[in-house]
Amino acid sequence: MREQTLDGRVALVTGAGAGIGQGIARVLASRGASVVVTDIDGDRARETAAQLGGSGLAHDVTDWEATARVVDAVLAEHGRIDVLVNNAGVSKSIPFHEIDEAEWDRVHDVNVKGVFITTRAVVPHMMQRRAGSIVSISSMVGKEAIPLFVHYSASKFAVIGLTQGLAKEMAPYGVRVNAVCPGVVRTPLWDPLLDQLAENKGITRDEAWGEFVADIPLRRPQEVEDIGEAVAFLASDLAKNMTGQGINVTGGQQLH
Repeated sequence: MREQTLDGRVALVTGAGAGIGQGIARVLASRGASVVVTDIDGDRARETAAQLGGSGLAHDVTDWEATARVVDAVLAEHGRIDVLVNNAGVSKSIPFHEIDEAEWDRVHDVNVKGVFITTRAVVPHMMQRRAGSIVSISSMVGKEAIPLFVHYSASKFAVIGLTQGLAKEMAPYGVRVNAVCPGVVRTPLWDPLLDQLAENKGITRDEAWGEFVADIPLRRPQEVEDIGEAVAFLASDLAKNMTGQGINVTGGQQLH
């Protein structure tokens, strides 16, 4: 049976200083990839990279010129980028009628424009080499929206659309483009929603978390490494005939 190996490949993972991105970076490194960790917090990126034996760079994915410099630096150091993981993202639990233009722009600038800018900087290199795998992190709410996260859901739907269109456009160049849609992963993103649910129901934050987990058919939340395993699969040769997909990692909570 073929192994899910990434030996000799160079992977660039955005927003990987903590949370899901850090979990993705760990799994890719464990599969043999040379991982470049980027994050808006350069110190955090370098700390994570040091743990993995890779390199870390400060990176604002919403900045066109800064992103170009990051990609140039990776190519100068490694000579190639085999895998791009667009993970950097932001969100906030907020009723739709309270969302202002600044908040809408903040979420879409990182979650959509950031994916566009980073992918746009890497794609010419992959087209020239006629090889590469791009994996963007969407969300289960990028397929079925939920209340209080309307702007976040809209941005994650956009990631799916970008993935599908680009997959068809890049197919003649041998570049595969996929997305992973995480479900319930305990990261700081959840804290405001848990606090709100706990207050509304007069329960603790842990009890509120339990209610979310109870809605998962497998009755367990996803770990950051679960997302990393899906990314590693899509980046590997085992997924050589998969492109344009949005893979759910939700414990059965999302079925389409």
